Amino acid sequence: MAESKGEKPGWGEVLRAMGQRKTGFMALFGFASGLPFALFLGTLYAWLSEVEVDLETMGVFSLIGLAYAFQFLWSPLIDKVNIIGLHRLGRRKQWMVPAQLLLGAILVTMSLLEPRTQLGWFSLLAGIGAFASATQDIAINAWRIDVADEKATLDILSTVYQMGYRLAALVGGAFGLIIAARIGWPETYALMGAILLAIGFIGLFAPDLRSGRGERDEEADAQLLALRKAGELRPDIRARALSVVALLWAGAIAVVLTFMVMSLAFPPDERPNPTEFTLNFGPWIIVATVVIPALIAGWLAAQKRDGTNLLTRDEPPSQGAGFVMDHLYRALVLPLVEFVGRMGWSLVLILALVLTYRICDQIWGTFAYPFYLGELQYTNDEVAFASKFFGVFAILAGLAVGGFLLTLIGRMATLTIGALLAALTNLLYADLAVGGANMQAVSDAVGFTWAISQVPAIGSASLAKLTFTIFFENLAIGIAGAAFVAYLSSIVNKRYSAVQ
Repeated sequence: MAESKGEKPGWGEVLRAMGQRKTGFMALFGFASGLPFALFLGTLYAWLSEVEVDLETMGVFSLIGLAYAFQFLWSPLIDKVNIIGLHRLGRRKQWMVPAQLLLGAILVTMSLLEPRTQLGWFSLLAGIGAFASATQDIAINAWRIDVADEKATLDILSTVYQMGYRLAALVGGAFGLIIAARIGWPETYALMGAILLAIGFIGLFAPDLRSGRGERDEEADAQLLALRKAGELRPDIRARALSVVALLWAGAIAVVLTFMVMSLAFPPDERPNPTEFTLNFGPWIIVATVVIPALIAGWLAAQKRDGTNLLTRDEPPSQGAGFVMDHLYRALVLPLVEFVGRMGWSLVLILALVLTYRICDQIWGTFAYPFYLGELQYTNDEVAFASKFFGVFAILAGLAVGGFLLTLIGRMATLTIGALLAALTNLLYADLAVGGANMQAVSDAVGFTWAISQVPAIGSASLAKLTFTIFFENLAIGIAGAAFVAYLSSIVNKRYSAVQ
């Protein structure tokens, strides 16, 4: 992992890095990552609202977001498995490019369906699309860490990724709403699908690590052989740990998939309650997939550190069931053991940070469109201007500020500032929900209301109030997002980039 050296990079280095080939592809991949998220978990609700799909059903659609929340469950496959016939593309591109092409095909297919009369197929495609999008995100995040170097540093690539991601929110959100108001939703989704298909073909030319018998494969073989060396954990101990972790993850996947299938396929009166599922099963899923595996990894690291349950002599290379067990242990458990052993007790704080950082914004984001379009009665064009046009530029400005703060004061200080600002902006929406008198007064006082009122066709004092609120929230989101991605990337071991 390319880390910053003792001195922070100056703006000259930052500008030179922007001309790097890797940086250009990072922006493109960030765009490819952000566009499906905007279309599946944002713009889609505007389409469903227009065809009068009820709020309860739209709430069920939000469950496809679980694919993003639980993507770590299949991340070991992305890190260790080569796709037959595609591995020559590169270690990460063999996953990224097919995912992008699949996403493009899904969006084009969705454009051919009628949401009200073909809701089952519509929801199935959206679910598969979210899974493909989450899989693409795993590979892109690993690619960013793999290709970072002294010129295109990890901090710079992380910031550029966020810029591409947010630009996609502009295209999938604002432009999507504006285009749909003029040519229709099916044509809009077909256009977005064509964009992703084009990105998939362009992505073929991105630099990547080899996936053949290269250094990474030799390293993997060395790791397997090392598991049988004296001083390593006994195979039976590793097998027990692997069995527990695999069982917990498989159970969590089964619970989530069952709930999604029942919610999307069953009649409304037979669907499980999303709120009850979140309250009753959500904490247990986190415990089963994060907390217990982390405790097991910590126990294994402690066993090795204390010299307990270790091999006393070298054993021959594993074969048969032992070979499979060693492979699964290396893919699923070893990255956790390495991470826990390296982080120690600070892992508790890291997990708390990952699970709660900007949690209010994550929950609120799903219901933003129903709030703007339904409760506040804004039009598609007004929401597109405030949230997806003006708002996205505010995020890009926040990312630029965040990138500057990263070079000036470091990751942790920027992370703290971003968290505080993002939390405080929730007060703006609290005011907006009860009429927005305070926001309106501030907007009037600084001349913002007058400026927005000059916008042709849609300019008004009411729009100024919404735009003013979204501007400050998105500015904070940009700062927090740049810091969060850079921080998480910095604590990952390059050998296990997809899993960790």
